[in-house]
Amino acid sequence: MKHKDELDILGRKVTVYLPPSYHLSERHYPVVYVHDGGQLIANCQNYLDRLFREGLLTELILVGVHTDRRTYEYTPWVAPALKPSFPDFGGQGKVYIHELADQVKPHLDQRYRTLPEAESTGMIGGSLGGLVTMCTAYWRADVFGRLGMLSPSCWYKGLMDYIEAQPAPASQSRLYVSVGNREGFYKHNEQQAMVKNILRVCQLWQDKRFPDQHLLLDIEDGGTHDLMFMTQYFVKALQFLFPQSSDDSVMYSASSATALAQQLTPSDRYAIPGTTTFVIRSKQTGLEYQIFVYLPVKPPSAEGYAVLYTVDGNAYFGSIAEAMRLQTRHPRGLPSGIIVSIGYVTDEPFISERRFRDLTVPDIQSGLRPDGTPWPCNGGADDFLDFIEQELMPEIQRRYPVNPQNQGLFGHSLGGFFTLYTLITRPSLFQTYIAGSPSFWWKDRVLFDLLPALENAFAEQNVNIHLMLAIGTDEHQSMLDDTRLFYEKIKPYQNTHDIRLKHIVFEGEGHMSVLHPLISPMIRFMFAQEGVKLYI
Repeated sequence: MKHKDELDILGRKVTVYLPPSYHLSERHYPVVYVHDGGQLIANCQNYLDRLFREGLLTELILVGVHTDRRTYEYTPWVAPALKPSFPDFGGQGKVYIHELADQVKPHLDQRYRTLPEAESTGMIGGSLGGLVTMCTAYWRADVFGRLGMLSPSCWYKGLMDYIEAQPAPASQSRLYVSVGNREGFYKHNEQQAMVKNILRVCQLWQDKRFPDQHLLLDIEDGGTHDLMFMTQYFVKALQFLFPQSSDDSVMYSASSATALAQQLTPSDRYAIPGTTTFVIRSKQTGLEYQIFVYLPVKPPSAEGYAVLYTVDGNAYFGSIAEAMRLQTRHPRGLPSGIIVSIGYVTDEPFISERRFRDLTVPDIQSGLRPDGTPWPCNGGADDFLDFIEQELMPEIQRRYPVNPQNQGLFGHSLGGFFTLYTLITRPSLFQTYIAGSPSFWWKDRVLFDLLPALENAFAEQNVNIHLMLAIGTDEHQSMLDDTRLFYEKIKPYQNTHDIRLKHIVFEGEGHMSVLHPLISPMIRFMFAQEGVKLYI
């Protein structure tokens, strides 16, 4: 969120933070109004920028609304001060909210490309800012339909009586509430009731039939009434109030499925026989990886098992492991080997922000991605390779009987780019390289710029490798052309060096559908001797 505007609207100072893609598109964006001058935004704006760019948070326009009279403007009615030395609470909250709804918001809707409807307009505040946001659910639900209340001051005199007397907030609203269970713990005044009252408010809303799927209460164990916790839950509030799926029922079902999954025992969830997983944190980058391993039933040869390493383990480890399990059963079937797939700690098949970092070389990408989202961070391929070479491979060799002279690498799409980049820059790290639908387009086809280094290695007879290139006929023509060109550039060395080369084009397959037809030829290329008949 590098772009922000400081405005004065009829005497009200606001700070407008624009999302990364705002000046690169013609899109219209939801808007969130944040009390206390947007201090919550300023506390985490780099993190928000990262979430926007990596597609982990719906892009929003954030508006910090300033005040120097928060005890007047953030309170719903006049109330006595908590201490004799303090001024009484001013009770001008309703005037303040009407000003935002009827003066500030129309001005910003005219100036910026906003989505002006209530379902696309939010408000978030902490402490007294959370209190006035809570009251907004009753005062101006016609304008503000997404409300985040972070440690709201529900101890405020008269508030509980007011909420008990009101109907539930509008059912189409979305409400997020957070509180630390140590808030008010050491107070000796009305603030002692902080947690109890917040929980009571949420219970009242549920009792009055406010939709469960539109309400989220987060309780921080050990949390206190501090900006640190409010900032933490500010991001969570944005994610709940503006989910990336607009279908509430889908979101609710996903939430229910997650809750169910957390209750399952290991025997309740399907697992492929002969497989295991473990998590390893890179000592170099601090990043966590989930490692998926398929271990054969048959004993290894004297040299140890051949090993095929793959990236994107979350996406296709299961398919490869099942293929290995079936095709190695027969005594004269596919020779046994280990599959080691590198993934992430998630149930999702792909995590774009991690893939772009791990599988690419540094590049500055202009504009937006083809799907209209900002580009994630990129350029960590060498760090990722260091992790594989210096940390993961030694760990696999420690755990299992492997043959370090018979190891391969497979990747698809950006993973295919990464596989070929590894071949070019570290040709002796693996003996077999398998690249599916490689993303030659990355950094203006930089792989072709780097290729002379590999050709020099071939010419000097320093490397002996097996290389398989695969792609589907229904993929983009430029990818088909570049895959063919790369093959043609390597082909002259096939007869003069110990280079086994294969180029397969799968008829009728697209960029994703090519994965499954590719698996069987790939594991044969990796584990079988050429020309030997297999019973598979």
